Amino acid sequence: MNEKAIIECQGLTRHYQMGEVTVEALRGLDLRINRGELVVLLGPSGSGKTTTLNLFGGLDRATGGQILFEGQDITQYDDGRLTDYRRSKVGLIFQFFNLIPSLTASENVEFALTLSKNNGRLEEEAIKLLDLVGLKERANHFPSQLSGGEQQRVAIVRALANQPPLLLCDEPTGNLDVGSGRRVLGVIQDFQ
Repeated sequence: MNEKAIIECQGLTRHYQMGEVTVEALRGLDLRINRGELVVLLGPSGSGKTTTLNLFGGLDRATGGQILFEGQDITQYDDGRLTDYRRSKVGLIFQFFNLIPSLTASENVEFALTLSKNNGRLEEEAIKLLDLVGLKERANHFPSQLSGGEQQRVAIVRALANQPPLLLCDEPTGNLDVGSGRRVLGVIQDFQ
């Protein structure tokens, strides 16, 4: 395995049991992604794109093979280590935002910050991050009071708040109009 790689897998498999049927979501995937590299997974629905992201993000466990993050095999991690990995190493941007509906935009970002920081200036930092994506004035709004594009920008800021070395995006513009999609991609690029 290559030392430059931030994440790589060899022989990665993930099978799901659906009643009597075994579904092979991934069958022997080999992939290496170097630090700073942008990789897009393309394929039809059901081809294993989201499964791959979930495995790389530590949200799911492989049936077989290895996943190395900076040379460490995360498939061997117990639940506690996997939680620490997700908390400190991975930013996740989901297709459907996954904002906490009972928290404001600012509080959603603060929540992400509390996972790795223990200082009392979280609100200030959250507002500063939201300002970078043009949402300072919407910081006290709940997700239901935000447009789809605004919700997605909050989700992006939340994912990037702790400056993770690995950012995984599952169709970050899938539910947005063309203009909002371009803005979202621009925000992601600006944070690199």
